[in-house]
Amino acid sequence: MIEWSETELLIRDAIREFVDKEIRPQLDALESGTLPPYDIIRKMFASFGIDALARESVSKLLSKSPGSGSGGGLAFGGQEAMALIAVSELAGVSLGIVASLGVSIGLTAQTILTKGTQAQKERWLPGLATFEKVGAWAITEPDSGSDAFGGMKTSVRRDGDEYVLNGQKTFITNGPYADTIIVYAKLDEGNGAAVRDREVLTFVLDKGMPGLTQGKPFKKMGMMSSPTGELFFSDVRLGRDRLLGESETGRDGDSKAEVKSGFAVERIGVAALALGIINECHRLCVDYAKNRKLWGQEIGRFQLIQLKLAKMEVARINVRNMVFQLIETLRAGKMPTLAEASAMKLYSSEAATEVAMEAVQLFGGNGYMAEYRVEQLARDAKSLMIYAGSNEIQVTHIAKGLLGR
Repeated sequence: MIEWSETELLIRDAIREFVDKEIRPQLDALESGTLPPYDIIRKMFASFGIDALARESVSKLLSKSPGSGSGGGLAFGGQEAMALIAVSELAGVSLGIVASLGVSIGLTAQTILTKGTQAQKERWLPGLATFEKVGAWAITEPDSGSDAFGGMKTSVRRDGDEYVLNGQKTFITNGPYADTIIVYAKLDEGNGAAVRDREVLTFVLDKGMPGLTQGKPFKKMGMMSSPTGELFFSDVRLGRDRLLGESETGRDGDSKAEVKSGFAVERIGVAALALGIINECHRLCVDYAKNRKLWGQEIGRFQLIQLKLAKMEVARINVRNMVFQLIETLRAGKMPTLAEASAMKLYSSEAATEVAMEAVQLFGGNGYMAEYRVEQLARDAKSLMIYAGSNEIQVTHIAKGLLGR
């Protein structure tokens, strides 16, 4: 794949039209955090018929016999290019909207689809897939950092036929407003086993459960259109029907493999997010260079400005080609390895951040003003170097993949 097809360009243009009509006019409210993104996402789903397609897809999945597999999942469903085009176009105007959407469907719903029983899928998937319900995926804790499993302190203990959950999660996308929450917790069997060595179980919680507190949205450097917050668990009682798979057998290994798969999906998605930011910076800077005048001529005539634009173009081509290769891989029914996904995330996030910071510099004093939007793109781009695992951790995963460790 070396370029978008005619059909894909039509899809891109339709998404751009929706963005210009429904999102750009509300950017100030979204970026201040006063307007949660969920109604806009639902309107987008309705406008493009995504909700109806999701409803039909889930219905087909649930009608299959329990042992017949998941049917390919909810993430792409054969529409890889369409999904990545949408992600990229949205990221260029409001990265937070993509984060909220991706965590709800790409992580929360996908985890239930992959790990849940038939009854659990029937209970939670329909609302999540159509975005009638907002999902959150809670693994990160205040002291765990990148050591998600080893540093995990949130715990559950058995109490008869139920479990009792206690602990805290942080940096949880959609956490303040989520209706359905996936929570990872260490099993405390009361045998004095070291916390790092305990089994990890996965549960599904619903908003409003006794003992569950959803904190207020954090104020952040970027991605303000995506509400992020803390979750607190104080003696939350959970029936076995909320334990994903309704079985503890082998959950530790399964949970780790499942989380690594989720990280891989997040990280390949970063390439499309980065492309969206690069495209928007590129567009804004070319337009500014043509129209902004100094000393009686357009600044685009100055070689230093031309150098900035040229480097942006190189980054745009490289990240776009990375996305094209990803589409071909997915169409072939394959997934990049965790190391490959980490490499894509590392390069594309650094490229997007460099382009966005250069865009601010090209605009000069105007670039520092919110009105011109490049400052928002710079703040959003920087989050990609931390989101889905810091770039320092990506280096470790890439090296381990190369060394076979």
